[in-house]
Amino acid sequence: MTSATFRFYEELNDFLPAERRWQSFTCKCARGATVKHMIEALGIPHTEVELVLLNGESVGFERVIFDDDRLAVYPKFEALDISPLLKVRAQPLRVLRFVADAHLGGLASLLRMSGFDTLYDNGFEDGEIAEIAAQQGRIVLTRDRDLLKRRIISHGCYVHALKPSLQLRELYERLDLARSARPFSLCLHCNLPVHEISPELARPQVPPRVGALYSHFLRCDACQRVYWEGSHWRGMCALLAPLLGR
Repeated sequence: MTSATFRFYEELNDFLPAERRWQSFTCKCARGATVKHMIEALGIPHTEVELVLLNGESVGFERVIFDDDRLAVYPKFEALDISPLLKVRAQPLRVLRFVADAHLGGLASLLRMSGFDTLYDNGFEDGEIAEIAAQQGRIVLTRDRDLLKRRIISHGCYVHALKPSLQLRELYERLDLARSARPFSLCLHCNLPVHEISPELARPQVPPRVGALYSHFLRCDACQRVYWEGSHWRGMCALLAPLLGR
């Protein structure tokens, strides 16, 4: 049995018991335990971690922990490019395509509204989500810590907030989404691009009052849904405005 000292930073403390938050603490490690094994044994999914400094040196998850090692563990960095320091993955967590678990349907719709490719099906099993993430390079969004501990998942976010609007704000802040957002470019139902169509094409597909009041329409080529700038659109704009900074 070996002993090592850990210090976790920022939101990683949310996963720790109160007596271990925001401070260094020492704990026992099994002989041969790796960085990944110990981080997850302490309750933190490896997908929440972007940088590990062991005795001041950036290391990967596979590094074995030895007696008296000191580890500083950091979450995802939004404003600072730390690519030259990264050892835990080949690249930073900035692949902005998502797959959401069955409990995050509202968040999935809001991400699509923002223009982010987001797969969601309330029938997805955890194993299926993990396979999709691994094969398609998607970030897993979930409130299930055990899902994020699956070995094949390299990119993931544990969502802390409970309400979809607050979950969206959380992701905008954590992943700096404002720079990549393309609002109203995807179908909220199909997750496929929408395209502008003429009022003449739109009017047979919308209520007569809508056809008379509006002149700008978007349509999804897959499901044929038509969108226009009505009260629902204004509500979505109000939700996005503070997140986008305009």
